[in-house]
Amino acid sequence: MQHILSLVRRSASALLALAMSAFAAAPVQAAPEVVRIGVATAGGGEPVTWGGSPGGVARVNNWLEEEFKASGVKVEWLFFKGAGPAVNEALSNKQIDFAYQGDLPSIVGRSNGLKTKLLLVSGARNNLYVVAPTASDVHSIKDLKDRKVSIFRGTNGHLVAINVLAANGLAERDIKGVNLDTGSAQAALVSNGVDAAFGGYEWFKVRDQGLARIVYSTQGQDPAFTRQASLLVRSEFEQANPAEVQRVVDVFVRAAHWSSEEKNREALFGIWARSGTPVASWSAEFDKQPLAQRNSPLVDDFIVGRYKAVVADALKLKLIRREVAVDGWFDTRYLQNALKKQGLENYWTAFDAKGNPAKPGTGASVAAQ
Repeated sequence: MQHILSLVRRSASALLALAMSAFAAAPVQAAPEVVRIGVATAGGGEPVTWGGSPGGVARVNNWLEEEFKASGVKVEWLFFKGAGPAVNEALSNKQIDFAYQGDLPSIVGRSNGLKTKLLLVSGARNNLYVVAPTASDVHSIKDLKDRKVSIFRGTNGHLVAINVLAANGLAERDIKGVNLDTGSAQAALVSNGVDAAFGGYEWFKVRDQGLARIVYSTQGQDPAFTRQASLLVRSEFEQANPAEVQRVVDVFVRAAHWSSEEKNREALFGIWARSGTPVASWSAEFDKQPLAQRNSPLVDDFIVGRYKAVVADALKLKLIRREVAVDGWFDTRYLQNALKKQGLENYWTAFDAKGNPAKPGTGASVAAQ
């Protein structure tokens, strides 16, 4: 019996040694040489940056570059004049690892088979405006009927524009829509090439130059008429590089916290102004709106509800060809880790599906994976 026990012990030891040897021999996933972040705007300034998102703060302050410097990992920022659709193409071709993108184009990408994970919000409740030439007789949404109107199709402003039209008794077919990017739309409007244009904060600069009037704004309206933007990661990159993903999320949460502090309002607008959009435009865009509400990274019930609503509307309007599952898309493990590490678990207010502050115990909180 003693001899048998000895043989069993030797066999077990041999198996353990073999297992340990195999583990040691297994290749360790090396850190990537570069982390590439695609931004769904042409941006501006030197170096190129963008505003309206805490991500722009991280960009200007080189926080990501500092985070990865000791590891020898390079950070590349890529800006896309073609906005969300161009970012989707870059994701599809594996030219970028992370994407800052609006709700509709990210959903279009997912419907077309792009494998991504939505990590956190990075610019919530972005407003939409309708502008017209100063001498125009367009004074309301209803005046857009049969007019030539610029809409940047495929962007997160496109669907909101459709919903705004619908709320005023119009469909997209009731206007003569012209698909123009931001710069082209501005040039067309000031030269009377179009009668009106949908767009964002970039129109305040044109207004302040006396070249346009704002005839409609979503400010103070139903928050369902606002646009959401988030940070996404390619699923393949996330699976291979979870440590690097966590570091990126940590930096974006740090930037979100700084951008949410009211004492930093003036400095924040100054940073965003480096993109070419003046401080006055940011002051107008964020007028009477708490920074923490707009710059919160939380994936709460309001955000989840908005993405689901965008899916439903996009499907109905045939902007996407098939249903898109949203619940399995949000992966907030990295966000929750970052909030805990930085002591920010209770810093931001979670909102319910209607966009109102959630009552304690209602379940409106950071979404689980």
